[in-house]
Amino acid sequence: MTLAPPPPLSSSSAVRLRLVSAPGQGHMPRRIDGAWWPRSPDLVAELPRLLAGMPHAWGQVTSVLADEAVWSPFPGRLLVANQVVRLHRTTTQRSPSTVCLLAPGRGRWDLLVVPPAATDAEAGRLMESMATAVQDSTVPGVAVP
Repeated sequence: MTLAPPPPLSSSSAVRLRLVSAPGQGHMPRRIDGAWWPRSPDLVAELPRLLAGMPHAWGQVTSVLADEAVWSPFPGRLLVANQVVRLHRTTTQRSPSTVCLLAPGRGRWDLLVVPPAATDAEAGRLMESMATAVQDSTVPGVAVP
């Protein structure tokens, strides 16, 4: 098991995350719950910051499913804020890339992963297209730069 360093407290390193609000009138299931723009391809370094930025209502995330082709090699378990988080690899290459967060008894959340090397403008467009697509109940086949 790997111990995750605590996330930096600087506001300039805050999690770059945009979540979709609660389902509207139709309560239709959605495929994407938000977009996350990590600063690096190092899941061990990025995950603690992401989990610290999640809404408390989502509960304790205990498992994460991530595409091993997108991230630097990562262990099977990670200690984050004194809680073991299991990291599972997938080899399914999706475009756009996602991570899946699982919280027992609370649910599953899928986040679009904006490439760390994306510019501010590219990331903004990708995050906005995610929000628009979810409102339209579709997920676009976004070409990730």
